[in-house]
Amino acid sequence: MKMEENILIEGNKRNPHIDFNRYTGELILSGKSIPENAAKVYEPLLAWIEEYILSPRPTTNLRLNLEYFNTATSIWLAKIVKSLCKIKKEDSTFFIHLYFEIEDFDDMDTEDLKEVLGSLLDNVAEITVNLAIRTYGIDERGKILKESTILV
Repeated sequence: MKMEENILIEGNKRNPHIDFNRYTGELILSGKSIPENAAKVYEPLLAWIEEYILSPRPTTNLRLNLEYFNTATSIWLAKIVKSLCKIKKEDSTFFIHLYFEIEDFDDMDTEDLKEVLGSLLDNVAEITVNLAIRTYGIDERGKILKESTILV
């Protein structure tokens, strides 16, 4: 896959909507992610990211708006985050955006958030980019009702 290509794949009942834009630095996964073969879905994304981090935008936004994902997906999400944490371009910032239903967001305490973040960041040995995490509480239409930011 050539780096100048963006990735746009419509989601379905098992696979997420994927919109990775090299020119804006917006990397979006939304919907459900319960693919029968997670490697088939996520290996091309990881390969694309490995090329992207060689010449990233000043700000990279990974937007994980997944209403449900399976264990296999969580492993691939951790690999994606690990790769994006290797951005070495000076003054670059990497934002991870996490979306939760407002009820879950309101009930979330520090330990719950550590559990979610741990699954994404546990395998990251070294972070070479400015990293921030934004969490959002959304309603049933996807409208953001509350948000918070964590600098790592």
